[in-house]
Order: sequence, then C-alpha cells, then structure tokens
Amino acid sequence: MQQLATGYGLVEGPTWHPSKGLLYSDVLNGGVFSINEAGEISTVVPHRKGIGGIVLHEDDGLVVGGRNLSFKSFDGERSVVLLDNDVTEVAVGFNDFTTDSKGRIYAGSLAFQVFGGGDPKPGHLHLVDLDGSIRTLSDGVMLTNGMGFSPDGKLLYHADARDDVIRVHDVHEDGGVGPWRPFVKTPPEAHADGLAVAEDGSVWTAMAHGSRVDVYEPDGSLRKSLPVPLPMVTSVCFGGADLMDLYVVTGSRGGPHDNCGTVYKTRADVPGLPVAECRVRLG
Repeated sequence: MQQLATGYGLVEGPTWHPSKGLLYSDVLNGGVFSINEAGEISTVVPHRKGIGGIVLHEDDGLVVGGRNLSFKSFDGERSVVLLDNDVTEVAVGFNDFTTDSKGRIYAGSLAFQVFGGGDPKPGHLHLVDLDGSIRTLSDGVMLTNGMGFSPDGKLLYHADARDDVIRVHDVHEDGGVGPWRPFVKTPPEAHADGLAVAEDGSVWTAMAHGSRVDVYEPDGSLRKSLPVPLPMVTSVCFGGADLMDLYVVTGSRGGPHDNCGTVYKTRADVPGLPVAECRVRLG
C-alpha cells in the first residue's frame, strides 16, 4: 500500500470528492482534511474533534459526525445541525453514517463515550429524511460503525464493532428497514469498523486491531484479506476517476507512537459504488 499522509491520532471518515480528492478526519486531534492527487494536504473543517463519519452534501458542503450531525459549507460560512443527540434519551453522539440513493442519511448513535471509559450501552440506527424529519429505525447496536448499501439499494449493511457482527437489514421503499440479521460474524481478535460496498456487491471492511481489510462476498463468505501496515484499521472508501482506488485509513493504537495514524492507497480489482450526496434540506 502507498502511504499518502501520516502523523494523525485516529483517522476516520474517508470520503472521495471529485475535485478536492480524499477527505478524512482526525477524531482525536480534530479537523477534516483533504489530500489531492498531487499529495497536497488542506484543512477543510478546522478544530472539530470526534468526527467518525463524513458525507458530501449537494449544497457545496459536507455533513460531519461527532456530538451531532452537522452540515458545514466548504466556504466556512454556514453550519446547520441535522441530527442532535437529544434524538434518544441515551444518545451522546454519532459515529459513522451514509446516504442512500435518494440522499437520505442513515446514522448510528452512540450511548456511551467510547474514549471516556464509560460502561458500554447500546445505541440506535436513525434515518434523517429529505425534509429533515427523523425516524429511529433500530436499536441494540453496541458500537455503531460502518454502513453501506447493496448495489440495488435493497440491503443496508451496518457494522457493530463491539458485538463482532456486521448486521444487514432489508430496506423498505419509504426508507424504513426490517429486523436485522447477521451478514458476517467477525473473528474476536479484530472488529468490523468502517466499510464500503463495491459495484459487484462485495463488502470491503476495515478490521480494527486486525492489520487488514476483509472483503466479503454478497453471501457473507470471505473473498480475501488485504494486509495493512498498521493494526488499527479504521475505515475504507473507493475513489479516483474510475472508483478503483481503495483508500485505507488507520489510527495509532498498536502502532509505534501516539500520532502514527496514516492514510494509504492501493488499487482495487473492482470499482466501488458511488455514495450519493446528501440531499437533506438545510434550515
């Protein structure tokens, strides 16, 4: 794998932007950054810590996670909260999230401070519809992580890093989901973190503490594993003009020092599915 950038505490939220390149966050030290094809790094959103997920918004900005889900314009002039942590009595913030083909947001809430030493409690899965209305779809997810849709949009994958499982839901036309069932039971020595779905329906999953990306067939069987130089593999996304560049990001835990979180790139053998821009109404 080619190393593109390093020196971060915990890299998360890799998201491909056609002109800005790869966007990504540093959860522990704060900020959203971009790295273009020339390797130039820029700050997109300064300071904000705790961003575990990022999606693009059609109104020339992005949506970031943390204590809430907020729209941030690229010019820094506008900020709008789309989902706050009063959505349930137990929510303290939001980790990873994604959009469906219509531009609705599917987001997982956390019910405990992951880095605060609190007792783990289950969170929920929420939907933010295009008009800004919110529905809570599912519960019992211990540590919500990566999400993605099957190529036909009929399945939603949702990683639970604490329960060693990738969930899968049937998706209804109105955006609701059916009861979850196990898609993959992950091995106990590594945890399913961020994920991305490829054009052929395979699910590419960052395996935290496992030094690898696991690629699962649509039936849940393991296709292959890609080794990663650092153990704390946190997320993946597809990018490049043909969506065949695989970006892999890591944290520092288990590495040689506290700020060794790194962004890597390699070539995939199948294109990724494009993730739709968020179209949730602002304001």
